[in-house]
Amino acid sequence: MLFTCPCLFLVLVFWGRVGGGPMTDPHPGMSDQELFWGSDQYDFSVVLRAAGMECFWHFAHRGERFYLNFMVQWVTGVANDRHLSVSVNAPSGLLVSTVDDAKGQINFLAEETGFHQMCLSNFHNRFGSMQIFLSFGVYYDSFQDTGKLKEEEKKKKEEVSRDLNNTLTVIEDASHRVSSSVFHMFRYYTFGRMRKSADYFLLLSNSKYITWWSTVLSLLIVTSGYLQLLFLKRLFITKTCTEAEKPRC
Repeated sequence: MLFTCPCLFLVLVFWGRVGGGPMTDPHPGMSDQELFWGSDQYDFSVVLRAAGMECFWHFAHRGERFYLNFMVQWVTGVANDRHLSVSVNAPSGLLVSTVDDAKGQINFLAEETGFHQMCLSNFHNRFGSMQIFLSFGVYYDSFQDTGKLKEEEKKKKEEVSRDLNNTLTVIEDASHRVSSSVFHMFRYYTFGRMRKSADYFLLLSNSKYITWWSTVLSLLIVTSGYLQLLFLKRLFITKTCTEAEKPRC
């Protein structure tokens, strides 16, 4: 009897630990459609190595607007080619759009729901790296989630005869339009900031280029002048001759 009690205690302890493990799914009652619904955007810089490629993924629903803005800020290495190859693939793997330039915009209406792939390739520069500024995301004209859509459908069925042009509806529509306008203004502001940063890095690279070449040319001029003076000085060197050492014709 004394041996059975400790065994039962250990079984209960281990059973409690197994049953109380960490929860792997933070939202077990929500689907991917409900979890990733919403307007969002991201902007950051990334450095691509020589002949390298980076890929990013972003979730978008079918029928919503997906956008991607990019700009090459600076390029280093032997071959300073500022062209960047950018491609966007749908969740099924189909190529949606591609751009090969130093800066560009990709904007399209998502035909599939899922994670869209964005790949940046630096194959133009085999011996040089580059820094790229990215801004991508999705925005929704309706600003409504699935739960809200279901509620509105239910209200429409129940309240067909009710006037839809009440004060709350007008205020809600106006707030949605203002939010959409602010979101688009932020997108254009981000693209302007990318252009400003690219111009700044271009000015820095030009300043370094001019400084180095000015220093090299200055050293070349000083060296050539010194060599000319040395050569002219050697032309006027005279040797003192004695009676035994007379110059010969």
